[in-house]
Amino acid sequence: MSWQQLHLQCPKDKVDFAEALFYEEGAVSIILEDAGDEPLFEPMPGEEPLWQDVVMTAIFDTNSDDRFDGTDFEGMASTIAAQVGATRFWTTRLDDKDWSREWMKHYQPVKCAGNLWIIPEWLDAPDPDAINLILDPGLAFGTGYHATTRLCLDWLSAQDLTDKVVIDYGCGSGVLGVAALLLGAKSVLAVDIDPQAVLATKQNAALNGVTDRLQVFLPEEFVEYRKQHGEPVDTITANILAKPLISFAPYFSTLLKDGGSIVLAGLITNQTQEVIDAYTPFFTLDAAFNYDKPEDSHWHRLSGTKKVA
Repeated sequence: MSWQQLHLQCPKDKVDFAEALFYEEGAVSIILEDAGDEPLFEPMPGEEPLWQDVVMTAIFDTNSDDRFDGTDFEGMASTIAAQVGATRFWTTRLDDKDWSREWMKHYQPVKCAGNLWIIPEWLDAPDPDAINLILDPGLAFGTGYHATTRLCLDWLSAQDLTDKVVIDYGCGSGVLGVAALLLGAKSVLAVDIDPQAVLATKQNAALNGVTDRLQVFLPEEFVEYRKQHGEPVDTITANILAKPLISFAPYFSTLLKDGGSIVLAGLITNQTQEVIDAYTPFFTLDAAFNYDKPEDSHWHRLSGTKKVA
C-alpha cells in the first residue's frame, strides 16, 4: 500500500486557503515546513507565527479513493497550485509504514554529564548501573536531545541535590524534574501552561517510580498551591524562552531561598545580556555557558544563586 503526496511552495498568506483546498480534496494530513532558512522560535501563548515562504505537503490516501489515478492526481495538484499562486509544486509517492512506530527509530539513549542517561522507554539502558531516566519523548518538549535540555541536565548532574526541593518551571515532558529526583532531590514542583505537558510529566514520573515525590500544576493551580504552601525552595530550573524568563525574574526570586540556586535556559546569544540584566537585581549569576559544538553554540545557559536580602 502507498500514499500520494502533493508538495507546493507558497507565501504564508495563502496557507489557510491551500489547507482548505487540500482538505476539500480529501487530504488526510498536512505538514508545513520552512521553504528557506528563517528561524522560528516557540510562540508565546496566543501567537501563531509562520515562515514567510512555506512548503506544504498534503498526504492523500489514493488507495481508498478511486478518483485518483496518476493523471487525475497530477491534474488536481496543478489546479490547487494555480489557485494559491504556488511558485512550484511536485508530487511523490509515500510507501506505507507503521507510522505509529516509525519515529521511534530516530531516538537513542543520551548520555548527559556525570552518570546520568536519558533512555527512551522502548530501549534498553547501555549501562544498567548508571542513573537511567526512562522517558516517553513523544508527549511534550524535553527529550534530552535539544541543546537547552542537555545544558540544564548537565548543570543538574553537577549539583548536590540531596534532600532539596526543586521547582521545574516550564516542565514540558518533566525530564528536568524527574532527573532532579533521580539525582537525590527530596521533591519537585513542576509547572507548565500546557495541559499536555502536565499529562506528560505525570506519565514520565510514573515510568521512573517518582510519582509520590513530584507534583505538577498549571500556573493558576500553582499560584493557589503556593498560597497554602509558600515555603521557599532550594532550586529552580526554567528551560523556557527569553521573554517569559525576563518577566519571571522578580517572581522567581520570591520562590527561592536566600542562597538558593537557579538555572535558566532557552536563550540564544543576542538574548543573554537582557536576561542577565533582568536577574542581576535578585541573583548573583555565573558567566553564560554554551556548548562548543557549532550546531548548538547559539544556545546559552545561565545559573546562579539568589542574593541574601
